[in-house]
Amino acid sequence: MNNKTEMNETKNTQRTMLPEPTLRRLPWYLAYVTMLDNLHVEHVSSTQISKELNVDASQIAKDLSFLNIKGKTRIGYDVHKLVKELTDFLGFKKKHNAVVIGAGNLGAALMQDKGLSQYGLDIVAGFDVNPDLVGTTMCGIPVYGIDELAQRQQEYNASIAILTVPVEHSQQMANTAIDCGIKAIWNFTPFRIKAPDDIVITNTSIYAHLALIYNRMGTRK
Repeated sequence: MNNKTEMNETKNTQRTMLPEPTLRRLPWYLAYVTMLDNLHVEHVSSTQISKELNVDASQIAKDLSFLNIKGKTRIGYDVHKLVKELTDFLGFKKKHNAVVIGAGNLGAALMQDKGLSQYGLDIVAGFDVNPDLVGTTMCGIPVYGIDELAQRQQEYNASIAILTVPVEHSQQMANTAIDCGIKAIWNFTPFRIKAPDDIVITNTSIYAHLALIYNRMGTRK
């Protein structure tokens, strides 16, 4: 086994074993150090990052150590190298084809969000049951009938489905996507999708976040 193969296997193991809270913090670090890199700042310490992001400096150092990234005493981290290491590790440079299932208001907004492509997410098509949407395009992205998903999946070979359908259709549409070869579902519905163990499910609940905001606001009255 050569060194490159060993390195790739090590990175794959790191992705598998990385604690989820750490994985959620890494994009925060990337956004901040990218800003520094654009300002031509050469080095940054975990203390500086801590002050800006309100994350304990020791936690930052621990998170970065999972990636075998270590700063130098009295110097800190090399900003440009840190940007590259985080970007590579998070997979933002690799393109991932995705489809939106549910091209209504939220789905349409995601299809029109060009910023997602900067993080490797390439939305190639939308699918819906609304005849007013089927056959249209959104920012150059075609919208098809949901009954065309299997056929179009052969063309687009998408690995990710973004689910933005009404809650009562969530599980059914997730099943349809999985049956068509989708490997991961980014679920924007409040329904907890059931799927085989080898399918990646990530839930982004706007309503849950609203509930959290309202609750925290209420406790401060």
